[in-house]
Amino acid sequence: VQLQAFGGGLVQAGGSLRLSCAASGRTSSTYVMGWFRQAPGKEREFVAAHSRVGDTTSYSNFVKGRFTISSDNAKSTVYLQMNSLKPEDTAVYSCAARRNYITVISYDSRLYDYWGQGTQVTVSS
Repeated sequence: VQLQAFGGGLVQAGGSLRLSCAASGRTSSTYVMGWFRQAPGKEREFVAAHSRVGDTTSYSNFVKGRFTISSDNAKSTVYLQMNSLKPEDTAVYSCAARRNYITVISYDSRLYDYWGQGTQVTVSS
C-alpha cells in the first residue's frame, strides 16, 4: 500500500485547508486510515482517523469541532477538512494506514504500517 498526501500550505489563523491522502496498491482490505502531525521539537501526535468498518471516526481533543475526516472509498482516499486553524496547528501532517484487515482505529502511530510523505501546514497569526 502506498499513500500520497496533498493539500498543505500557508493559511492565516481562522482559515481552512483540506488535506487529501490517496492510497494505491492493495487497498481493498485497508480499512483504517488517519492523520498524524509533528511540529518542530515535538513528538508525532494523532490527529484523526477513519475506519471503513462502520464508517467510524476518531479525533484528538485539540481538533474536535474544527477538523473533519472523511473517506471516499471508491477512490481509496481520505480527506481532512481543517477549519478555524490556529497557529498551534502548524506542523507536518502525515497520512497513515493500518495494515490490511485491521478495522480498529488506534491513536498509536506505531500501529500504523503504511505512511505517506508529510505535507507542511503553516498557520500564521
